Amino acid sequence: MSAMTSPRRRAEMFIGPEHDLRFRAPATGDERRMLVDFLTSQRTTLELKCAGLDAELSRRSVEPSTLSLLGLLRHLADVERRWFRVVLAGQDVPLRFSSQDNPDQDFDGAVPDPAVAAAAWEAWRAEVTFADAFVADAPDLDIEGDDAWRGTVSLRWVLVHMVEEYARHNGHADLLRERIDGARGI
Repeated sequence: MSAMTSPRRRAEMFIGPEHDLRFRAPATGDERRMLVDFLTSQRTTLELKCAGLDAELSRRSVEPSTLSLLGLLRHLADVERRWFRVVLAGQDVPLRFSSQDNPDQDFDGAVPDPAVAAAAWEAWRAEVTFADAFVADAPDLDIEGDDAWRGTVSLRWVLVHMVEEYARHNGHADLLRERIDGARGI
């Protein structure tokens, strides 16, 4: 096989393994640290999938879907806000991008405008910062909050759910990024 036709492994690293620190956390130890490390790795994966893109962040997957990297970013900012601020911290704050009147605005409002993208990054980073501080300050993983959808949930459950939420959406991000510029990998 020539160099041009040599097989390429589908799950290659998105960036070179020497630069990728996402999955180097200890595989043993404290439960909280392990859950936080997994969540941090998933958040970093989303950032990598969006890296170097501007207007392309809002590119939709396929008609009629409104799924885009920017939509995912906005959606995950709302998810972070909902679970950590509203449910666990008990704050009475609205979601940043979606609402009861417009539940899909996180995706529908993901338009190719630099200000929209900047606002999404700012919101997402603020919610991640709040969540990280909340988890660090929590006395244990058994603290609870009340959620209209799930009922009583613990911080442990929220952390596991957030890892699942990011992992699922990072799968979407894989396909969206590959469609934009052919970049692929984990």
